[in-house]
Amino acid sequence: MTGQLSEPVTGFAELHDDLRAVARRVLGATAPGEPQDWTPIAASGWPGLEVAAEFDGAAATFAEVAVVLREMGRALTRSPFASMAVLALPALAAAAPGAARNRLLRAAADGAAVPIVVAGGDAAPPWGGSGGFVPFRIERRDDGISLRGTTEFVADVASATTLLIPAAEPDGSTVLVAVSPGAPGIAVAEQPILDGTRTIGAVRAEDARIEADSMWRWADVDPLRALFERAALATAIDSVGLAEAALDATVTHVRTREQFGRPVGSFQAVKHACADMLVALRVAGRLVDDAVAAHVLGAADAWIPIARAKSHACAAAVDIAGKAMQLHGGMGYTWESGIHRYLERATLNRALFGSPADHRAHLARRYRDPGFTP
Repeated sequence: MTGQLSEPVTGFAELHDDLRAVARRVLGATAPGEPQDWTPIAASGWPGLEVAAEFDGAAATFAEVAVVLREMGRALTRSPFASMAVLALPALAAAAPGAARNRLLRAAADGAAVPIVVAGGDAAPPWGGSGGFVPFRIERRDDGISLRGTTEFVADVASATTLLIPAAEPDGSTVLVAVSPGAPGIAVAEQPILDGTRTIGAVRAEDARIEADSMWRWADVDPLRALFERAALATAIDSVGLAEAALDATVTHVRTREQFGRPVGSFQAVKHACADMLVALRVAGRLVDDAVAAHVLGAADAWIPIARAKSHACAAAVDIAGKAMQLHGGMGYTWESGIHRYLERATLNRALFGSPADHRAHLARRYRDPGFTP
């Protein structure tokens, strides 16, 4: 990413261990799937991790954000942090500097504001085609500027204090429009989903009047494609975290649950199932780590490890969560066990920002078309 994000930082294992421990303590205070209190998140400084120091941020990198995202997956956290840190803050950082933009970026870094980018989670690589991932349009008339469009599957939009809407100008260029969720002509509606640990909504703009100073052009190149890739990577990171937690819960259960006078974990079939889960998780974790490193270092072909990570990690998480339910026996299928929450979240992750099949097809284009660049 370009703009106000900090330069890549690597080799901070001790910092990551400390950050992981703090995140586990903060997030563990809330029951899985229950709304996470925003106050300790803001107090911990997580919203400003990747924001430059001049805007009161920590000037860290996405590698540090990834540590928190993974722990949020483990804890099944219900919070707008991921949407804000992965999409909103880098979008603001990529926008051209200005008084309004600077105020919002500083407030968001401090946790005082929660801007959310209106980006549909049903988007898939190569993130384009007929302007499909920019469904909002700017209309300029003699009586002012208005915004029209609609999109669905926007994560955490109900928590937004400001909506950041990518919109297409009449000349085809894109701008970032900042608007209040309650502004005239703007409608936000929550959409029902199976996953009880997240919220998804639809946003509709119908002749919504826009002030010129709330429309921000990009400081450099249009970052939307890179933002969608970040979202895909963040979803893969979350999947690894929840898969880790599902496996840990399963291993604990089979060690203590007895059948025929012995722990069920001593049976060969159960051992092999847990081993298969661990192997799939280790592969997913390595792919995600490689993708994070490529993204932090700004590699031109970072989309390749990101697509690999998204396609494998999200599919593996569904399989691991499903096996976790099976290995918990009949109680794994009860509402009270809570194991089903991992499968629900993993299933939604698999669909968001490109399915495994979408990303594999995206990768395959390199071989069908040697000159392909996304």
